[in-house]
Amino acid sequence: MKKIQAPDTYVIIFFVVLLAFGLSWIVPCGQFETRTVHYEHQGKITEKTVLDPNSFSYSEKEKYARTPIFGEGGQPGFFNYVFDGITSGDKWGSAVGVIAFILVIGGAFGIILRTGVIDTGINAMILKTRGKDILLLPMMFLLFSLGGAVFGMGEEAIAFSMVLVPMVIAIGYDAITGIMITFVATQIGFAASWMNPFSVAIAQGIAEVPVMSGAVFRIVMWLIFTLIGMIYTVIYAKGVKANPGKSFSKESDEFFLRNQKETGLKDHKMMFPDKLILLTIFISICWTIYGVMFKGYYIPEIASQFFVMGLVSGMIAVVFRLNGMRINDIAEGFRQGAGDLLGAALIVGMAKGIIIILGGDDPAVPSVLNTILYKMGSVVAHFPAVVSGWLMYVFQSIFNFFVVSGSGQAALTMPLMAPLADMAGLERQIAVLAFQLGDGFTNLIVPTSASLMGCLAVARLDWVKWAKFQWKFQIMLFGIGSFFIISAVLLGLK
Repeated sequence: MKKIQAPDTYVIIFFVVLLAFGLSWIVPCGQFETRTVHYEHQGKITEKTVLDPNSFSYSEKEKYARTPIFGEGGQPGFFNYVFDGITSGDKWGSAVGVIAFILVIGGAFGIILRTGVIDTGINAMILKTRGKDILLLPMMFLLFSLGGAVFGMGEEAIAFSMVLVPMVIAIGYDAITGIMITFVATQIGFAASWMNPFSVAIAQGIAEVPVMSGAVFRIVMWLIFTLIGMIYTVIYAKGVKANPGKSFSKESDEFFLRNQKETGLKDHKMMFPDKLILLTIFISICWTIYGVMFKGYYIPEIASQFFVMGLVSGMIAVVFRLNGMRINDIAEGFRQGAGDLLGAALIVGMAKGIIIILGGDDPAVPSVLNTILYKMGSVVAHFPAVVSGWLMYVFQSIFNFFVVSGSGQAALTMPLMAPLADMAGLERQIAVLAFQLGDGFTNLIVPTSASLMGCLAVARLDWVKWAKFQWKFQIMLFGIGSFFIISAVLLGLK
């Protein structure tokens, strides 16, 4: 019998869109009224438009969305989901902003890869860490987890994966190891954070609990999750190095191994141009961290910072004729790098198409998603406190498939979850905790996550193969997350 072929990510999303299309004909549209909330974070007053949980009503004009098969006059339709998804939003996020971010990041690192400095740096790293390379994995995991916890690092992991995935493969591990120490680490930090400005701070502000409260509990939680992630990664990596056949990414890793064989391992000192480009990369990273933490930089600014990094690196290589590089090679490198991430960029648009078919994620506009949000949320308050807290966690984990953005999900769900926590006899801090854990951990496996799909594209790894590896780790994270939710309820976390 022929082996059954696993479905491509595009195929999976298509059938999810088909399900959403069916729901638009049988689930009535609902809507909320909205209000503006203000909260203080890092000495600044921030405002956010959120829904009023007591204002839900079914639409009288549009009882059912009944999305047509083919939309006309700019209206959404089933077969319009790709185009509508790609063109939705603005440069600050949603689909079009994230797509542009992914392509610019890919192009910038394409230039850097064209200079050859990454290969030279990897070779130098291998030669200097022989026998000690296993220590690099927990160190990198810790740094990226801290980045996710402190300033909500997510999309930035795509850029770092471009460097670290080839490096760990060259050392003898695999692409999955590279994704674990970059993207997975950021999301563990993101989920267990005590100060993440894009999730915890917003959620606490909306829930009307003191921003940064419950920090001690969360810091302990972050340390435990980070330690578990480090141990899991090291055990897997050691197993792959001892037996490469155990790798879930062995087929796609051949691309990197072929390139590395062609380049060869050269024992030579890095030249001045190499060091200058590496210094440019280091300064750009510091600039990005400073911008995010102190200037509030987001997608447009970060994309521009990485573009400058790629352009300056390319000019240095041209001036010093590094690897014979000429001015046109900068353009070629950018084009190649952006092209490598085009598939991931398209997935971002397709995933956004799911939300469009369901009527969008605006709480004030009648949609199927609003009805799903209201119905699922209403179930939570009718159970004992411990069960209600755990169900909030389950709800947030499921809802994250539809709204992956941390700040977006907080604005939609926290106005509903906070008063439901009151009804269930729970502290509102529990609702925030359930949100951050459910939002963060499921980013590691849902194909609608732009950051995940971008990192997988960098590693040339199909989502289905990633899911085959990830599901056991996902269950473990969910189980430990459940333990922390139950513990927080019993301790009365405030």
